[in-house]
Amino acid sequence: MSETGNRLDQTCNGTLPHFQDGENIVDFVLAYEDKPEMAERRKTFERNLEKAEGLKVESERSEGIHFTKIHVPPDILARYCEIMRIKIPIAEQKISTCIKKPIKGKSHNGLTASLRKVLPQRIIDFLGLNPQCKTAILYEYSREKGYLFEKDPLKSIPASVRTSVAHYILNRTKSGENEGSLEDIGLTKLLKDGVYQDAYPLHLDHPEEAQQDGKLNQPEKHWDRQRLLKDWASMVHWIKLQPLNEIKDYFGENVAMYFAWQGFYTNMLIWASGAGLLCLLYGLVTFRSDRVSQDICKDNSTIMCPQCDKLCDFWRLGDTCTSSRLAHLFDNNFTIFFAFFMSVWASVYLKMWKRYSSYIQYQWGVRDYDAQVEPPRPQYLARLRSQNRKNPDDPEGGPADAAATATQQDNKKIVLNTLTGKEEPAPRFWTHKLPSLVYSYSVILLFIGLAVAAVFGFVIYRMSMLTARHIYGDPQVASNRRLLFSLLAAVIDLALSIALDYAYNAVAVRMTNIEYHRTENEYNESLNLKIYLFQFVNYYSSIFYIAFLKGKFPGYPAKYNRILGFRQEECDPGGCLMELCIQLATIMIGKQTISLIREFTIPYLLSKYREQTTKTSSSNEKETCRNLWTNYSLNKWTDRCVFDDYVKMVIQYGFITIFVVAFPLAPVFALVNNVFETRLDAKKYLQFYKRSIPKRVRDIGMWYDIMDVIARIAVVSSAFIIAFSSHFIPRMVYMSVVGKNHSDEGFLNHSLARFAVKDFQQGVAPLVTKFSDLTECRYQEYRNPPGADRPYKRPLIYWHIFAFRFAFIVIYQNVVSIVQGLVSWVIPDTPTHLREQIKREQYAINQFIISEEKKKVKEKGDHAMQHQHMNGLTTQNQVE
Repeated sequence: MSETGNRLDQTCNGTLPHFQDGENIVDFVLAYEDKPEMAERRKTFERNLEKAEGLKVESERSEGIHFTKIHVPPDILARYCEIMRIKIPIAEQKISTCIKKPIKGKSHNGLTASLRKVLPQRIIDFLGLNPQCKTAILYEYSREKGYLFEKDPLKSIPASVRTSVAHYILNRTKSGENEGSLEDIGLTKLLKDGVYQDAYPLHLDHPEEAQQDGKLNQPEKHWDRQRLLKDWASMVHWIKLQPLNEIKDYFGENVAMYFAWQGFYTNMLIWASGAGLLCLLYGLVTFRSDRVSQDICKDNSTIMCPQCDKLCDFWRLGDTCTSSRLAHLFDNNFTIFFAFFMSVWASVYLKMWKRYSSYIQYQWGVRDYDAQVEPPRPQYLARLRSQNRKNPDDPEGGPADAAATATQQDNKKIVLNTLTGKEEPAPRFWTHKLPSLVYSYSVILLFIGLAVAAVFGFVIYRMSMLTARHIYGDPQVASNRRLLFSLLAAVIDLALSIALDYAYNAVAVRMTNIEYHRTENEYNESLNLKIYLFQFVNYYSSIFYIAFLKGKFPGYPAKYNRILGFRQEECDPGGCLMELCIQLATIMIGKQTISLIREFTIPYLLSKYREQTTKTSSSNEKETCRNLWTNYSLNKWTDRCVFDDYVKMVIQYGFITIFVVAFPLAPVFALVNNVFETRLDAKKYLQFYKRSIPKRVRDIGMWYDIMDVIARIAVVSSAFIIAFSSHFIPRMVYMSVVGKNHSDEGFLNHSLARFAVKDFQQGVAPLVTKFSDLTECRYQEYRNPPGADRPYKRPLIYWHIFAFRFAFIVIYQNVVSIVQGLVSWVIPDTPTHLREQIKREQYAINQFIISEEKKKVKEKGDHAMQHQHMNGLTTQNQVE
């Protein structure tokens, strides 16, 4: 077998992907179809990669799809690491060890040390009780400061840096011959025009024998896909901390930052879950001592007014015994303390994430990173070109006459980019940019209005279904069936929300394409904001309705408030909190479950389909073997992959903060979901998607600001839910003003108004009733009895309760705001010892650089003096 054949067999056995010479590692792959009309541009691009940029390029042809392999030579890698300001470790022996103290995320005191001796290793890892290992000191690579680094510093850089450098060069290489043209620059333009079908870095699969034989540089530091699948993506290690540094080295900072935030958020959910379980436990312990539910269950004499017109009969208060007891599990005296805890928890979580992310930024060397100047998007330039053509009938924009030329010059706008110093085309604000924004956001607002209309239709559906409650049969089981009806309505609402979500995503992409976004970052931020705003309205609207509108303005039997002829829904005597809990639990748990299944199965099925339908090899066995490493059949990686995971987690964060008062177990279900989510996301990225193109980031970007806004909304929401959807305030007012010995005895009877059957509104009284000789029924409102001076009007106690509700909202918000302010003041964004460590390192590095530069100057001076002395001796000898 030939030498080339041996290398191909090694490739089949899982070695690193190389060129056919067996030496140059493949850093990037370009896949293309053999289209004659695209061949010239492709050849020009690849020729510029080789001649102008110094990359090594090798083509590999097969049936259907062909591949161009890219390798970045060491000298080019060094040059671009310096241009891109990549930070690499400083040689340990070069800097004094006094600054190499380990950075600790927590003070590991005697209690922590004792816990590390007692607890199992998995629990220790999960709680983060192990002190962090010493991290390398990073410094921007510079060829002139080679004395700072190891003898061959680029050998130890991770694969993500090589990929970043390759992608950086590919996006800045010309594919045409026109000098100064922005439209023929970059790989993105070629992908859009179909010159290449795909472009991606390869997954790395290091064989065990290569690691054992020492063929890989520092394999213990650079994990491959198989080790990540085994030690990170496996559910066996669900309780262990994630290898964030290794994830960063493989995928880059953008993906690693998502998993770092997700892991931190999941750990913080432990405290929220504990508080939610305590709230539930308190409800269970006080289950039989709750006065309201006990009074409801023991009451067999109180007759309630019908809950729908004509078809519904009167019913007994005791029929709602089950729902009132279940409501007490979440609506109890501990609820207010739980709401306060969750409001403070949200603030502490955000502050602690900033603190934790400062360690990550320090370890990854991105504390002072700022986004590089981005080139214009090809789509942006193409739109400007199409609008600035001199003759619409001329695809090349050739002038038709002098008038057309003058019109083109009038429409064309050129601006100076102050960052790059180059002139670029730009759209005119009044004629191009503003109309596109107005049109785009008009459509977006239309779809948001459609989501609100869907909730309105959902409300009408609920109201109409209540008119058919007579089919439930026995009134004693009507309450239980009403809970089932609430569950069914929540499931329908969830299905409708998911359908609207799918439709809107396509519309959001199309509308963002219409807008003029110069850079890819601007485009992604605009798209992300649109999608999140819609999902916020789509998934939260029905919950907001039940929390703040349902049962608040129903009217009374003599004058019901109606919408499209339907009576507004009323809450059970136990309150609306139970139904709010059902709605929230169904949507939250259902959305998480569907997302888990969808995000794992769909990429798997798509990758299998592509694997079966894509022809990347010929009948030649060796060529078939050689193409196995191309990863072409895997799903294409886009920025939307990480975004979809971010938005899913942030929507979940809204569930457990804005509405957590209604469902204290929401953090528990979120915690369980995230444990699976982390490992399944890891498996999905490693097995079903091409390896991501690494991007450097400092933090999680706009998502932190969104969560900060959600945390502020959550404070207001919790205050309003407790004040208006719970019995807490009315019961407190009753105990203070009316109750004997400041107890809640008689509160239930006090909260039910009386109504004379003879005063029923026309068409409301039941046509058939089992209650004969009934003169009076009760309904849940604060109104005067029929025999009072002002029958059915609001009594004074109602206004007292109303005033106390708003007073509670104001006091609650101010107390929480003060505590949140104290948290922000007490917890600094960057720990003091970390700031001191950074200063010590910077001082030591500067001192070392100064000393080395002095040595270089002295050596140059000595060399110059020696050279001058030698010249003098030569001149003297010549004279003699």
